Amino acid sequence: MAPLTTLARLMSEVTSCHACPRLVRWREQVASEKRAAFAHETYWGRPVPSFGDPQARVLIVGLAPAAHGGNRTGRIFTGDRSGDWLFASLHRTGFANQPLSVTRDDGLELSDAWVTAPVRCAPPDNKPTISERDNCFPYLLREIRSLPELRVFVALGGFAWDAALRAASALGQPRPVPKPRFGHGAEAELGRFHLIGSYHVSQQNTFTGRLTEEMLDAVFLRARSLAGI
Repeated sequence: MAPLTTLARLMSEVTSCHACPRLVRWREQVASEKRAAFAHETYWGRPVPSFGDPQARVLIVGLAPAAHGGNRTGRIFTGDRSGDWLFASLHRTGFANQPLSVTRDDGLELSDAWVTAPVRCAPPDNKPTISERDNCFPYLLREIRSLPELRVFVALGGFAWDAALRAASALGQPRPVPKPRFGHGAEAELGRFHLIGSYHVSQQNTFTGRLTEEMLDAVFLRARSLAGI
């Protein structure tokens, strides 16, 4: 089956998932109560699908949709400050056709990149439980299998780093011993995949200067080089 068809079917399954009662309650509560600035909008309020180029060589792994970002717009990293940083960097480094994304139909297109998250529903306080992480894990594995050109994982934060390590191992790729430690710019060879770490594009990192535009761009330029783009 063609990658695009397989991915479309998988994303359809993702958006209809009700496996985690706590997350279902929270995403629907947020979608009902809304934030005042978005009171006129209809929130997505469901699991948020991944998106990008089906022939991507670079997989960008986040944590989970933001309550008033992806949970509102229906596209991960879309409509919040974290996404502003991410897509601006992807545009500067040649992965995106525009630097900003505010809605899921705003014309954003990615080239050679696919954006995903190990947890597909917005969690309270951005903290999914272990069982919620594990419930979503099969989706991540199926997604990676459906992206045949993948060569590089970019993990935004320690949660994504651990998810990428687990996924590569579950897919039969060797994992270094001892376990590679997360850090900004950290790298690890995982068989056919290469893993790069970056601080997450959350406001607690970008507003404080812990993560700068130059630091983020350097990670994506390194990913381009490793993927042979």
